[in-house]
Amino acid sequence: MVHELALTARDWVKFSPIAKKQLHTEPMSSLDSFFESVKLPSIPEVAHALIKTLNNPEVSFIELRNIIAQDPALCAKLLRLANSAQFGLPRGVGTLDDAMAMVGLSKIRTLSLGTYMDGAFPALPGLNRNDYWKNSMACAGYAQWLADCLHMDTQQAWLTGMMLRLGELLIGQVEPKTLLEIEKLPHLPGSRWEREKRLVGFTEGQITAELARRWNFPMQIVQALQRSAAPLTEQAFSRLGAVVHLAALLADTPYTGPDMLDSLPLDVVDSFQTDVQWRTAKFPLVDSFIDITAP
Repeated sequence: MVHELALTARDWVKFSPIAKKQLHTEPMSSLDSFFESVKLPSIPEVAHALIKTLNNPEVSFIELRNIIAQDPALCAKLLRLANSAQFGLPRGVGTLDDAMAMVGLSKIRTLSLGTYMDGAFPALPGLNRNDYWKNSMACAGYAQWLADCLHMDTQQAWLTGMMLRLGELLIGQVEPKTLLEIEKLPHLPGSRWEREKRLVGFTEGQITAELARRWNFPMQIVQALQRSAAPLTEQAFSRLGAVVHLAALLADTPYTGPDMLDSLPLDVVDSFQTDVQWRTAKFPLVDSFIDITAP
């Protein structure tokens, strides 16, 4: 057990069945069958309106403010977040307009959607909710950092990374005993995907992708989630899917620090076809990531 826990993410990729066999996406009809047993989580109209704006890169300050202002509880949480130490703003903010101006429109939108995701899923037996969201926030944070290194949309990466494990919550809803098996220790980087594929037939990312499709998220996010567990086995390569793949491995790695980058699978890193100077960028600390569940 001690030796197993000491394996790095690269060791896992080397010895895992995931590395030896391609993860084939199951037919959509099978996913439809899975979703027939799911009580689809509901999100309010404000959330749906925010999702629609993801397809509109030129959404205005006023449009976004008017959408968010319809939900006083969300406004209050965003203000608490903006005034928390996580943002380190030079001065406190007292209005939604101030928060949006100081934090930024894109980040406010993704934080709002993250808040709705947090509230849409009830607690499940066998899943430590605090550990679950801590891991999801780490995945989101690493995805945002990697996207910044690659000059990609950082907020889209944050949101996609945050959503990745939502599929596991749906597995727990449909098959509670299977969730217990998926969550058995040890949690080696990437092992959850292998267990999900073996026990359910789908990875959490594939299930989350279908949920995102039904919620009308942009296709780029849907495709990234679909390919998150095996980004190199698809005909159409998804850079965002590869970013989320690496971020999830980092989030599952038991140690922290820049040396974590040495554990990442080289084939996925090399797939970006660019000289990624990750070591010259300041490696993020987990404690620095935004936690939407904290306030």
